[in-house]
Amino acid sequence: MNPVRTLAAALKVLPLFILSGCSALQLVNSVSRIYTADTRENIPFDSNPALKFDLYLPEKPADSAGPTPVVVFFYGGSWNRGNKSEYEFVGRRLASMGYIAAVPNYRLYPEVSYPDFLIDNAKSVKAILNELQKSDYSRYQPDSRVVLMGHSAGAYNAAMLAYDERWLKQVGLNLPSTVKGFVGIAGAYNLYPINDVEVRPVFHHPNYPKNSQPIDFAANTTVPSLILAPESDNLVSIEINSVALHKALDRAQVPNRYLQVKGTDHITIIGTFSPVLFFKGSTSQPIAQFVESLQGVKSSTPMVNQQAQAPVN
Repeated sequence: MNPVRTLAAALKVLPLFILSGCSALQLVNSVSRIYTADTRENIPFDSNPALKFDLYLPEKPADSAGPTPVVVFFYGGSWNRGNKSEYEFVGRRLASMGYIAAVPNYRLYPEVSYPDFLIDNAKSVKAILNELQKSDYSRYQPDSRVVLMGHSAGAYNAAMLAYDERWLKQVGLNLPSTVKGFVGIAGAYNLYPINDVEVRPVFHHPNYPKNSQPIDFAANTTVPSLILAPESDNLVSIEINSVALHKALDRAQVPNRYLQVKGTDHITIIGTFSPVLFFKGSTSQPIAQFVESLQGVKSSTPMVNQQAQAPVN
């Protein structure tokens, strides 16, 4: 029996386990340790003991070609659940790509509702940039601007910080001098009206706050964006959210790229950061091309609407 084929067949059921509990996430994180990274865990950014972030540093420091990209990743979970410790596989994969990756916590419902978690996100960005100014990180030459990235609800958070200046401004940061780009993965950008009963109270249903969706700011942003969507999504409508945001950015002539990642759904699109889902389409490849383009190096793939073809992570 071919052990590789056996492993691949067994791993095809992994998404079901991911939906059922954290044990599968522990497996995904354990396997991801083939991606080496220098980790710094539980760095606080607020007096609330839960508000901390983890850093994943690349094995090799930046060379003379330029600064090391800094990617801040916000996890999803319907603003009801999630923890940075569950996303080690994302941090390690990004570090293996040569980036400094930061994964912060933020408060969740019912402890808080909109917009408090966005303020947490903004505080974490400021703390991450301050942390990277320390001499401990000088050999990495960290970029002074960040790429904001998120999955699902976390993509909403990242997009709000990238497109709406209010949140970074509240912590004393200027959006253009802080944010270099945005990467959204299976994101919620055009929420209302909300059908999910878990999410409704987060946004004060039915009294939705004005100007509280990323799509509300698409006409005024200049932040380059990469919008990744799964091939199918039963949780967040691709057409209403990812496609609508892409079209709104196009109308505003904002540089953006929209791709559907083959063979993925709402959960497995983020799982492709782990080597466990090697047989799915690639998210890391378009992210690498996008970040490279932000660094001033010509990307081999133009920012156009297309599907991610390569199954190689």
